[in-house]
Amino acid sequence: MSISIISLIWLTLWINMAQLQQGGPDEKEKTTALKDLLSRIDLDELMKKDEPPLEFPDTLEGFEYAFNEKGQLRHIATGEPFIFNAREDLHRWNQKRYEALGEIITKYVYELLEKDCNLKKVSLPVDATESEPKNFIFMSEDAMTNPDKLMILIHGSGVVRAGQWARRLIINEDLDSGTQIPYIKRAMDEGYGVIVLNPNENYIEVEKTKSQVHLSSDGSDEPAEKRERKDKTFKEAKKRRDFYEKYRNPQKEKEMVPLYIRDNGSPEEHLIYVWDHFITHSAAENTFFVAHSYGGLAFVELMIQREADVKNKVTAVALTDSVHNVWHQEAGKTIREWMRENCCNWVSSSEPLDTSVESMLPDCPRVSAEKPGETYTN
Repeated sequence: MSISIISLIWLTLWINMAQLQQGGPDEKEKTTALKDLLSRIDLDELMKKDEPPLEFPDTLEGFEYAFNEKGQLRHIATGEPFIFNAREDLHRWNQKRYEALGEIITKYVYELLEKDCNLKKVSLPVDATESEPKNFIFMSEDAMTNPDKLMILIHGSGVVRAGQWARRLIINEDLDSGTQIPYIKRAMDEGYGVIVLNPNENYIEVEKTKSQVHLSSDGSDEPAEKRERKDKTFKEAKKRRDFYEKYRNPQKEKEMVPLYIRDNGSPEEHLIYVWDHFITHSAAENTFFVAHSYGGLAFVELMIQREADVKNKVTAVALTDSVHNVWHQEAGKTIREWMRENCCNWVSSSEPLDTSVESMLPDCPRVSAEKPGETYTN
């Protein structure tokens, strides 16, 4: 019995009950009996019996997929692209399977950054204890010592991690389309040092215990405003997830709570931390940023917090479909003027490449990326 059939049964019973309520005494008696029947039906239990266990392989080989010589994900036996709907009428199971594959691909991209791009993985915070949660970035060997040029790459929000632009493009198109690897290799070939940020790795999840009310890595020492912002972000995400899971999660999964990474609890915090501990100490005379989507917002926040330092250190910023807003972020006049001279935002458009695109905001120029409707979404 599929979830859609269960829903149909429930709806049919509900309609019948509504019709019976309009009748006489006999119908009212039937209504009472029908209400009793409905109260005894546990949809979660019914769906639990029909949904396969949420257990998936932890390797590409286990999924029977591999990347071919063109960087395309293909089924090992059939050579076909990835199929999302592996099982009909089981959207939640298919989604969980997709997410499990995505986690494997994240680790695969990390390996490519180290092996193919020769980047080194650096843990954050730099003074982290062995037991506390950590984030990390990737850097070329000359990132801190290159006297000429340094390139900083920042992806957008969502499930993507260091080295990725869009998981969807990695799975459905190829590695060159969905990862930052082509940018990294070209930058290094042209003499740039490179730092790849990881702004979405803000916390780890641990299982909630019965006695646990809230778990935070920073405790009461963290400013109340920062703690409230983190709590709000997590609660909003949990609310959306719980609404979905109410109907799609008959298998009771463990309840988790966030353990935030010190000084890296949001994309904005992460960028400021990397700026303070790495970028400002690099030897490069010219520093360049490539920031996608929410990465652009994070960069504007960096400017607001470190305006003088950014102006002295950064030569130019390439934004792609940036979601920054100088009004909402309250960027001052001097910041907006600097952005007009030193930033450019390439946006999805049907216009030819680099054609000027009208903007409502008085900040940086917007030009066409010549890709209508196509962005680096997750």
